[in-house]
Amino acid sequence: MEIISRLPHDLNTKYYACLTYSKGNMPVNHIIRKYHISKASLMRWMKRFDGSKDSLLNHSHRPLSPHPNSHSSFEINKISNMIRRNPDIGLNELYSKLRTSIGYARHYASLYRLLRRLGFYDIIQEKHESYVPKPYQTPMNLGEKWQMDVKFIPKECKANPIDENRYYQYTVIDEASRERFIYPYMEHSSYSTVDFVKRAIAFFGYVPQIIQTDNGFEFTHFKPTSMQHPFDVFCESLGIQHKLIRPRTPRHNGKVERSHRNDQSRFYNYVKFYSYPDLIKQMKAYLYRSNRICMSTLKWLTPIEKRQQLISLNLVASIA
Repeated sequence: MEIISRLPHDLNTKYYACLTYSKGNMPVNHIIRKYHISKASLMRWMKRFDGSKDSLLNHSHRPLSPHPNSHSSFEINKISNMIRRNPDIGLNELYSKLRTSIGYARHYASLYRLLRRLGFYDIIQEKHESYVPKPYQTPMNLGEKWQMDVKFIPKECKANPIDENRYYQYTVIDEASRERFIYPYMEHSSYSTVDFVKRAIAFFGYVPQIIQTDNGFEFTHFKPTSMQHPFDVFCESLGIQHKLIRPRTPRHNGKVERSHRNDQSRFYNYVKFYSYPDLIKQMKAYLYRSNRICMSTLKWLTPIEKRQQLISLNLVASIA
């Protein structure tokens, strides 16, 4: 099948195609194949072809006269002079004065567009230096730092339509190995946080040196208070340093935040659970699978393989 060119045709192609067609000694199908044109284009050119090349020149589609509703030179001069006499005048005040002085009846937005076109009220955008993140030293030892966060489990995953409970996924990730532990809860509280860390320590087999979290109420108090948060009390009892990231900067907890995005695309977009025990069972199977997916940041090792590598090199910060 021959492909017809979609590029603009030059004047010679138009002229000789129309000339050949006007002589009538060649079928139309042969003409369009010879000159690589379409039949519609040929018929359109023939409507204005008078035997000369000039009749086939491209004509501008721009109107020959100004738009009937465009600003007149009188209005433009009045507006320009009024702004020069009153350099600090605002757009609303200018619009009001024009309506009372010269009976200006155009729309407010029309005046604004004219002023922008004339160079008045240009918005000067300050150039801000692009954000360059500070170099981050990823821990090289197991248990040196954990990142922890909570994800709301989408209600679309519930197969039971009368289930009005809310479910939460607690997640902790070891920064050195990227190995994770996740567990669902029906309560978003400090009690769930403490219980989750106990389960995580049992899962990993060691106590971390640092646990880094955001400023959620399940991890810390919103406002200064003399009372110590239950999670801080628990961390002190085990000698764990609880580190808080800067408020409203989730990128500082980027590893666990990224893992939650993966959970959404790999698990929650497909899972349906019928009850809380069923959710625990399915999440346990998904955790086993997710810790055995290779990662480019680990040079295509899985978190389990990275953990074994660090243990073989004796790069363990703290073992319970």
